[in-house]
Amino acid sequence: MTTVIRQNDLIDSVADALQFISYYHPVDFIQAVHRAYEREANPAAKDAMAQILINSRMCATGHRPICQDTGIVTVFVTVGMDVQWEADMSLTDMVNEGVRRAYNHPDNVLRASILDDPDGARKNTGDNTPAVIHYNIVPGNTVDVHVAAKGGGSEAKTKFAMLNPSDSVVDWVLDMVPKMGAGWCPPGMLGIGIGGTAEKAMQIAKESLLDPVDIQELQERGASNRSEELRLELYEKVNQLGIGAQGLGGLTTVLDVKVKDYPTHAANKAVAIIPNCAATRHAHFTLTGEGPALQTPPNLDDWPEVAWEAGDNVRRVNLDTVTKEDVKSWQPGDTILLSGKMLTGRDAAHKKMVDLIAKGEELPVDLTGRFIYYVGPVDPVRDEVVGPAGPTTATRMDKFTRTMLEQTGLLGMIGKAERGPAAIEAIRDNESVYLMAVGGAAYLVSQAIKSSKVLGFPELGMEAIYEFEVKDMPVTVAVDSKGESVHQTGPKIWQAKIKDEAIKVV
Repeated sequence: MTTVIRQNDLIDSVADALQFISYYHPVDFIQAVHRAYEREANPAAKDAMAQILINSRMCATGHRPICQDTGIVTVFVTVGMDVQWEADMSLTDMVNEGVRRAYNHPDNVLRASILDDPDGARKNTGDNTPAVIHYNIVPGNTVDVHVAAKGGGSEAKTKFAMLNPSDSVVDWVLDMVPKMGAGWCPPGMLGIGIGGTAEKAMQIAKESLLDPVDIQELQERGASNRSEELRLELYEKVNQLGIGAQGLGGLTTVLDVKVKDYPTHAANKAVAIIPNCAATRHAHFTLTGEGPALQTPPNLDDWPEVAWEAGDNVRRVNLDTVTKEDVKSWQPGDTILLSGKMLTGRDAAHKKMVDLIAKGEELPVDLTGRFIYYVGPVDPVRDEVVGPAGPTTATRMDKFTRTMLEQTGLLGMIGKAERGPAAIEAIRDNESVYLMAVGGAAYLVSQAIKSSKVLGFPELGMEAIYEFEVKDMPVTVAVDSKGESVHQTGPKIWQAKIKDEAIKVV
């Protein structure tokens, strides 16, 4: 029987799904984080998960984005062959119109992150289109749609290899995960695609991340095929690496591992890893010809009540008066509450500043003795000072770090995840410091920001240089003035603890 699907029904359903996932975690995911939080033995990792859980509840009640990076949209559309469209737009254009309306919704503006001409002008399209869309045509008379929004930090950690047929997938994954660092904001999920061709392995790895968290159920019933065997083995062995929440070291690095496979050529074994971060966002709906398919809000009683408290060892730091001598006393792993004025800047702003320095031209702001926060905030709505404003991956700024520290007088940096060897060396040489804010807690972080104004490069939009005035913004000393990094020491310590104490992954 033929079903007629109206154009606006698909557009409205896509727009609704994207708004919905911007502020609601999947319930199964947040409950998995809570289980990991309850059993975590590393105080730093436990604190990071507490912030993620608190942020999730705040976003669910306040209807604001979980993360400032509201993602690139990926859509999987399965169309029944008995569907007839009442439309004057292509299916691709319908999906993109849904994305456009979602990201420009006046009550919850989402950050537009998509750049056209990716190796050239890299100009923002302004509405987060186009989406990446995958189609499948099957028997039937419905349209089945999965919508996901994937952050750039976790997408950047994607790995791919064309293994030899006899090579071990497990060995390759265990080699790759530590190299991914913490920029994908663990704890999250790993999607693994095996087989097909290069692009097919990538596609099924991404698609696997749409499945619910069910590793505990699989542990109870046992594996029934090779993919499930791999899931169980990798879940246990990846967590035994001790990487932990935000890469700080701990018992939980992954909440689940998903594996999908596809028949492949006898000479090949294509393998892809795609991580999902602590801002896991996806939704599903089916159009049956009876109007739009809108999402049903979850029961907030399913969200855990978690409190975050500043411990006795917390330092309170005034950014307006902090000195180089003060910074020298900070120790790796210290929790600090920042108050005062900080600057912001990420990739595009750093590139512009380094280019100006090379030309001997004046910068738009004086960085002497200041701290810079690597962030691209969401635009504010209603009475907000700024929208969700969590950290971006700091390693992208590594190549600029020595120039910034030595040529501008910059004192410290704030971001997420680890720093690379060159940046750590520059921090040590200049007796600077790198502080880490929790990725996946963007709305919580934004509550500490009391004022915001643009000071430089306004043409860069969310990548402009802002000045934020903050009150008690929580951060962790990730690289101290002597060059010691918690992202190097923490996982090693916890990998040894897990091995020595035979802590069981559950």
